[in-house]
Amino acid sequence: MKKEISRRAFVKRGSMALAAGSILLSTSAKSYSNILGSNDAINIAIIGVRIRGTNHITDFAKVKNVRIKYLVDIDENLFEKGLTHTEKVAGYRPETATDMRTVFDDKDIDAVSIATPNHWHALSTIWAAQAGKHVFVEKPSSHNIWEGRKMIEAARKYNVLVQVGFQNRSILNTNKAIKFIRDGKLGDVYLTRGLCFKPRPSIGSYPDGPMKEGEKFRINLEKKSYEPPYTKEYLSKVDYDMWLGPAPESPFNRNRFHYNWHWNWAYGNGDTGNQGPHQFDVARWALGKDDLPIKVSSHGGYFVYKSAQETPNTQTSVFEYEDGKILEFSTRGLFTNPEGIQASGVKPLKIGTLIFGSEGWMQIDGGGNWQTFFGRKSEAGPTSGEQDDSYDPLDLAGGGSSEIFNNFINAVQSGKRSDLSCDIETGHLSTILPLMADISYKVGRDLKLDGKQESFIDDAEANKLLTRDYREGYVVPENV
Repeated sequence: MKKEISRRAFVKRGSMALAAGSILLSTSAKSYSNILGSNDAINIAIIGVRIRGTNHITDFAKVKNVRIKYLVDIDENLFEKGLTHTEKVAGYRPETATDMRTVFDDKDIDAVSIATPNHWHALSTIWAAQAGKHVFVEKPSSHNIWEGRKMIEAARKYNVLVQVGFQNRSILNTNKAIKFIRDGKLGDVYLTRGLCFKPRPSIGSYPDGPMKEGEKFRINLEKKSYEPPYTKEYLSKVDYDMWLGPAPESPFNRNRFHYNWHWNWAYGNGDTGNQGPHQFDVARWALGKDDLPIKVSSHGGYFVYKSAQETPNTQTSVFEYEDGKILEFSTRGLFTNPEGIQASGVKPLKIGTLIFGSEGWMQIDGGGNWQTFFGRKSEAGPTSGEQDDSYDPLDLAGGGSSEIFNNFINAVQSGKRSDLSCDIETGHLSTILPLMADISYKVGRDLKLDGKQESFIDDAEANKLLTRDYREGYVVPENV
């Protein structure tokens, strides 16, 4: 049976964190709220309140001494549902705003939680840092590689904490898996393989502009669910210019808006950069790599359907490190088999990570549950459920995926970057991998990487894709 740790034990572990480079952040004129006592109330704003933002509301409402002061979204149609949900889980109704800069200007706001589309992650984080706000930002930490480095620079310059939403860093079972690997029980780990097998339906093709009255837009064929009717009346309550933000000017299209933005390169990164970053993070962590690979190869395509989707639904990516070790990643958006073995209640994986060592191998599912196998016959070995809590995990870890929100608030209260389970630099290193894979896919060839410069060697076309042209008023600055 899975053994949870108490909040008291969790906080104690936070004070004993083993992360390298521990830095106690000092208060500065540019960041007026860095150091907060453990009993101080934390005022937070949730930016982006639709699907993942609703999860943020739920999880932050559970954290002691946190008050959600604002819900922020460019779509006013979402506010009533968000307010009702907040009232249900927190007991009060926050203020609302359509422009995130409203909360950056509010001196009472200590931190913001960003659940926007990917193309907004970097700029909203940088604006928040410049205003002295701590930041929780969803994965992938950035939409492109260059702006991810700017996020790190902003966090350091303005002495704010920036946590990336890689939940596995705060899941106790995943930490146990890494500890098992670090103790050498799989031998020399030479290969890790991340899996993102999520069957996705066709998104179809639709004309630009609002929908007609009574027209329906089906987004999930399996669940027979529909998006809201994006009529002129609906769009009158949407700040579409703000939604575009750093992305190029483009007319409204239902396939470039709520959720389906994932499948358009201007705003999303496909499933390799959507679900994929979680498993990329575990694969990199298990391989023990805090540097970047020297080669990347990614190939695939968009098969079966004809639709407006730009990103591939089938993609295979391979990364080679300087010592020859390999990280593989497989994205399959059509019907497919799982990988791994059924044993001790752990099922073969569709979302998860496989780790291969000289003595045995391990499979970890998306929730952190794991099973090991040894010998030529892959005989079942230790599992996550059999490991005790007699040791502290490598990083701050609690009972489940929501613990990362507790971790963020504990770090804000302590003012210690080392208390974060996934600081922006760690998140950036894992985010870079799917972004590099997508660049290799776009240019259609293998690429060699200069890890120190975070660029590609002798490839102008690939290097152009490290960043983007930003729209006036929404530019990620060279000098943050």
